[in-house]
Amino acid sequence: MKKKKPEDLIDVVLQKIKQEKLLPILVETLNDEMDSTRYFKGSFKEFIAGAKALGAKGIFVDILYLEEEEFYYDSGEFHDYMDDSECCEDCQCKDCDCDKKEDDEVVTLIEAEDLDGLDLSLIKPEIAPYRTWLGAPCGVRLTTPGVDRLEFEIFTDWYDEFCQLVNDASEIIEEDPMAALESLKKELEAIEKEIEENAPEKKAEKAIKEAKKTSKTKKIAPKPPKKSKK
Repeated sequence: MKKKKPEDLIDVVLQKIKQEKLLPILVETLNDEMDSTRYFKGSFKEFIAGAKALGAKGIFVDILYLEEEEFYYDSGEFHDYMDDSECCEDCQCKDCDCDKKEDDEVVTLIEAEDLDGLDLSLIKPEIAPYRTWLGAPCGVRLTTPGVDRLEFEIFTDWYDEFCQLVNDASEIIEEDPMAALESLKKELEAIEKEIEENAPEKKAEKAIKEAKKTSKTKKIAPKPPKKSKK
């Protein structure tokens, strides 16, 4: 079965809205935080029925695109890093380690938020191919105009699959950050090894060795000594 292009979903949704005697209006969301929106839970058909019940004369259609930041881990935690230069002079800061002796054993624990910004394709390589869809329409956000507005989102199948892979990779990090970090180190080492082996100079070196092997003449085995006649 031939897969539809990402744009096909947009065309289908716009056509469906028109069939329901509503006017689709393409919009761009500039500030999500300022929107006081009721997110609609239900089917597309139920959303249309709700829009009609609210007396909507049209539907705002905001096209959503696959963005670069979606490929990186985000714990959702706010980081407030303190510069060492801002440490108080008398070392009374709660998180200050200035009073620790040099010979004290310091155990470093990795938490999920410490891996914020990590490329999730290093944890789940299946994510990497989706970079070819970067910038492609992956869904639509439908909004009814007015104060008591409803919002409904529809996504393409391929984007749902991508989100599932992202969630799986995020869960791996959150369940055991240390194990995820070790897995990442092994993955990076394997990548570095592959790059090194495929480097032009390495390939040339292998080719020369192979050429030397094939150019060597075969050694002729010495004939056994003749047996003396009695």
